[in-house]
Amino acid sequence: MKHYKDLLVWQKAIALVAQVYVVTRAFPREERYGLTSQIRRAAVSIPSNIAEGQARLTPGEFRQFLGIAKGSLAELDTQLIIAEKLGYLTTPCPLFEQLAEVGRMLSGLLSSLRTDN
Repeated sequence: MKHYKDLLVWQKAIALVAQVYVVTRAFPREERYGLTSQIRRAAVSIPSNIAEGQARLTPGEFRQFLGIAKGSLAELDTQLIIAEKLGYLTTPCPLFEQLAEVGRMLSGLLSSLRTDN
């Protein structure tokens, strides 16, 4: 199996994190320790879990961490919807398309790991 840095889904997740940091810089100052922090943590969790899972010894462990990454993706989606409802995001926000792309890629990778065993 490839190194996690070679995985396109990891690369796209890193790009998503970078964009999340750019977008959340414009959030209100009072959200620094609230929604901004939660959004950033959820975003960072996605590529982190892809990397940790890929470094594990078995495909089953990798699948488990990809599942955690998908959970973080759903968490991030929910938090971005909240930020949008609060008027913190410009509409349309490009983060949602990046989020969807990473989600599709995670699902594809999970499917390929299920069929490889």
